[in-house]
Amino acid sequence: MHDIDEFLKKHHVTEIEAIIPDMAGIARGKIIPRSKFESGESMRLPQAVMVQTVTGDYPKSDSLTGVTDPDMVCVPDASTIRMIPWAVDPTAQVIHDCVHFDGTPVEISPRCVLRRVLDLYHARGWKPVIAPELEFYLVDMNRDPDLPLQPPVGRTGRAETGRQAYSIEAVNEFDPLFEDIYEYCDVQELEVDTLIHEVGAAQMEINFMHGDPLKLADSVFLFKRTVREAALRHKMYATFMAKPMEGEPGSAMHMHQSLVDLETGRNLFTAADGEPTSLFTGYIAGLQKYTPALMPIFAPYINSYRRLSRFMAAPINVAWGYDNRTVGFRVPYSAPVARRIENRIPGVDCNPYLAIAATLAAGYLGITQRLTATEPLTSDGYALPYQLPRNLEDGLSLMSACEPIAEVLGEKFVRAYLALKETEYEAFFRVISSWERRHLLLHV
Repeated sequence: MHDIDEFLKKHHVTEIEAIIPDMAGIARGKIIPRSKFESGESMRLPQAVMVQTVTGDYPKSDSLTGVTDPDMVCVPDASTIRMIPWAVDPTAQVIHDCVHFDGTPVEISPRCVLRRVLDLYHARGWKPVIAPELEFYLVDMNRDPDLPLQPPVGRTGRAETGRQAYSIEAVNEFDPLFEDIYEYCDVQELEVDTLIHEVGAAQMEINFMHGDPLKLADSVFLFKRTVREAALRHKMYATFMAKPMEGEPGSAMHMHQSLVDLETGRNLFTAADGEPTSLFTGYIAGLQKYTPALMPIFAPYINSYRRLSRFMAAPINVAWGYDNRTVGFRVPYSAPVARRIENRIPGVDCNPYLAIAATLAAGYLGITQRLTATEPLTSDGYALPYQLPRNLEDGLSLMSACEPIAEVLGEKFVRAYLALKETEYEAFFRVISSWERRHLLLHV
């Protein structure tokens, strides 16, 4: 706690937001006065927080966290403490790890799941390197969820129309917002890199510098919160829904990934002669084999599957290729020392801890099981059949039947995650949509 104490003194902090990421990637926790935080009294939360659905419900099974609704202890990770730049009073935020009272990790905690996968790599002397890219939409404030979303008005006084991919002027429309976002990120030491305008109306993309998977997951978790807060201060919403608007492309969280030697830092995807290694091809093969069973993590909601359709800048299969954006796994052209794989399948609505853990788990299984990848695709991947589940229900069935995934991510986590997602699916299935009322009410 010494590092945290020094931080609190240096910044004259008056209160702390003690937070944990839940299964949806939502920040849960408590706002604590500095005096109480420094007292050393541990923060506790019910374990059931980890199986709370995005609608605020819980699975019916008592076996997931215990029939007595027990607590867990939340332990601050000193490396994650940061100031909250939009707070009125000096306020810090710190991400916590979740442990049982005997000090063992809470297996269903997303941070624990990612640590579990990273430990498997470290045990073999390997270090994964990740670089996420996040797409998101800016939309006009929408107080009625039954109404379609609309692009916000920019500095010209007009909402964006048409497709403005890579347009500098389209980004400049929202310069005041992005100045705040970059300032907020700088205060929080979030290492964001490039900002571009994506294909959709008022759709943006922010790239992160490559680095440690857990640190990047923390950064993405905090970044989403930061962008939403900044947008609100400019009278608009920022949304990380996978498919927020009809007729517009969805939003992804592409993940560039590579492996380096823990001791030397050498890229393990590249041999001494500059050619790809068996670890490289095995990693791709693992992504190809196990991604369909990981779709409830990469595409966690009903809405997520609307994004994964032909010709809408999203993959529909597990093919791979060099500099091919029509496939699930793209290998960008690069120097051999920078060889990496881009997983283009996850939606930006995913939990970053779980999505990073899942893609690393698939790669790990591919390497350790010595799987063989297909030949790289040099043609249009959209011309191939669908290989990914078309809906959440099919994805859940594949995940529940995949024993290797449960072994790597943890059986207790998978059981809890499946129960949570099934509860969310059932809640959605009870809703009658406007499409049904419009087309079925008087015609069938």
